[in-house]
Amino acid sequence: MTYQAPLQDIRLVLEFAGLGQASATDLYADCDADLVDSVLREAARFAEERIAPLNGIGDRIGSKLVDGAVVTPPGWKEAYRDWSEAGWNSLSAPVEWDGQGLPVLIQAACTEIWNSASMAFALAPLLTAGAIDALAHHASDELKAAYLPKLVSGEWTGTMNLTEPQAGSDLSTVRTRAIRQLDGTYRVEGQKIFITYGDHDMSDNIVHLVLARLPNAPPGTGGISLFLVPRILPDGSLNDVHCHSLEHKLGIHASPTCTMVFGDIEGAVGWLVGEENRGLNCMFTMMNSARLGIGIQGVGIAERAYQQALDYAQTRQQGRAGGSPQTSPIIGHPDIRRTLLLMRSKIMAARCICYATAAALDRANRSEDQEERALGAELAGLLTPIAKAYSTDIGCEVAHLGVQVHGGMGFVEETGAAQHLRDARIAPIYEGTNGIQAIDLVARKLPRSQKALSLILSEARTVSDEIALRDGAQSKILAARLAQVADCLERATKYMRDMQAAHRHEDALAGASPLLELFGVCIGLTGLARLENARRDDEGIASLAVFFSNQVAVYAGALAESAMGGAIPHIRAL
Repeated sequence: MTYQAPLQDIRLVLEFAGLGQASATDLYADCDADLVDSVLREAARFAEERIAPLNGIGDRIGSKLVDGAVVTPPGWKEAYRDWSEAGWNSLSAPVEWDGQGLPVLIQAACTEIWNSASMAFALAPLLTAGAIDALAHHASDELKAAYLPKLVSGEWTGTMNLTEPQAGSDLSTVRTRAIRQLDGTYRVEGQKIFITYGDHDMSDNIVHLVLARLPNAPPGTGGISLFLVPRILPDGSLNDVHCHSLEHKLGIHASPTCTMVFGDIEGAVGWLVGEENRGLNCMFTMMNSARLGIGIQGVGIAERAYQQALDYAQTRQQGRAGGSPQTSPIIGHPDIRRTLLLMRSKIMAARCICYATAAALDRANRSEDQEERALGAELAGLLTPIAKAYSTDIGCEVAHLGVQVHGGMGFVEETGAAQHLRDARIAPIYEGTNGIQAIDLVARKLPRSQKALSLILSEARTVSDEIALRDGAQSKILAARLAQVADCLERATKYMRDMQAAHRHEDALAGASPLLELFGVCIGLTGLARLENARRDDEGIASLAVFFSNQVAVYAGALAESAMGGAIPHIRAL
């Protein structure tokens, strides 16, 4: 089936995240309804007409390494050229570098649409956006002037080069080295693996951001520096960097995942970004940008899988639902309807979380009040690992359920349902596995995010109190469940603080993943309940909130108990 951007759902969640409150806040005062609607409609049109038709082609043909250069699938290069020339790459980029300066929240909605159309296509601009963030925050004025305009326009693309064969998530063991030169440049030598769009034929230049060590640098992550290493040097010559091979992957076949070799001959020419031995701090700017993007990627692929499953369920005749004397579409069967509702409610919950994270970034970057900016930064820091992990887990789960709705036809490639599952599976792994996101949440974010945590809990309870005032059994149930989920989250986060204070770090980390899921359930249910409270006349939204409450949030107590279960009793079973 063809993809249709779910603009009604997207607009609803944008309002939930604050975009509909332009008259009441300085954050979105320059983004009236007509502007937002125009951007969304044009993004949807390009995605539906140009990108989505390439998704299956890209999966079947994939990117290939031909005579030392990567060739993308048919139509890829032309679609990217037209996409960037239409200005989509510059949407939220800084105005001073020819960007449009629109809110991250609008960028988030468009990012979802691109990823639904084709996750493999959307990966290239996602990494470019991260490179723009890193350079805008940390590069010298000379590097900014030389590289940001082309990156912002999309004429050039960016990459992130962290991982090496011996250094997966543990970057303290990075071996790529950089040698200072008399002219102020560095010579970079080493190998990086799993580099998304490390080489391709879609742009004139590729700007690699590379982690490497200087001679005599301190051991561990404190001795890592960040370097800008372009494929094409300023004088127009080729740099000493090339793609050695492409990975043969489970999914996202059109997105080239490269093994990159730097300095095979005389060393790749690079320029320092930020300070020596402070490269990981610079790279985290790029990684955090990418982590929200990957969370939105989970929403996008889930939406595509849901749409296909819904279409199939409405047209596939099988069995006799409800005692019908004739064969019925399978959507008439209660378990299929339950599965489809589970898919859609989880998508909407994850959308609420990701868009709330984007709104927090806007608060941190656009507010005129310094206290609001600080709270926005704290909230964005707390929400980012939740958005990345919870939403990508949902992407996999919804794609899995999509295959199940298709039955046997989902297990063969003919329907395309299997591609969504294969594509989705990488998202919980890259940009820091979801287990690492949970560790980051417990070990780093919780101890420094008490105001943000209080805001999340108070918002859940405020929405619960508002709904409790209404008549109707379903409203009472929803209100009580939301209050219960907030209580469970408060109890579990207190436990984590107590474990950290007692230096029982293993016990805290053992429960990190269920705690992150509990956060996702709480924030997701709060979002759905807010939508339901604001749109009581919309029976579909009301049904989603109640369904999520009864089918997903009902497990909040179990997640809290799992988070507080500790590590020691379970080690003996290994």
